[in-house]
Amino acid sequence: MHLTSGNKALAAIAVGIAALSVSANSAAAAPANSAAAPVAWSATHGSATASGTRWTERVDIHTDLVVQGELRNTGTECFSVWVQWIHDWVVTPYTKQATQCGGGVSPVNVRLSPYGLTTSGQMKVCRGTADTADCGEAISLTHWPINN
Repeated sequence: MHLTSGNKALAAIAVGIAALSVSANSAAAAPANSAAAPVAWSATHGSATASGTRWTERVDIHTDLVVQGELRNTGTECFSVWVQWIHDWVVTPYTKQATQCGGGVSPVNVRLSPYGLTTSGQMKVCRGTADTADCGEAISLTHWPINN
């Protein structure tokens, strides 16, 4: 059988649809919101440490990235957790997600919806509440370990 360029394109589309159908059926066998296994994260600066776990959740037809944990401060100053996202090569500004002034613990709850393959993100702990001028090293929120 000889395929014209138009028929070749249609055949390629059909193969792609079949592959998506197979992967969708495979995913359907897992729990409705199954996702990547939780991954631990931790960022520090000064007397503050933010730590917790991150994972993805299936929601309807898209996937969300969920980051949960706590910001623990053992000192007297204020520290904040800041997150930055990069969507399709577009860098967004850091946004404050949690603050702890003085000793204690504050929750860190971040949800990116939808989370796509071309999205990356990072988090850092900074001294103060106003900006990201004095911060610890940023950690990736979207780098996933490979398990064999």
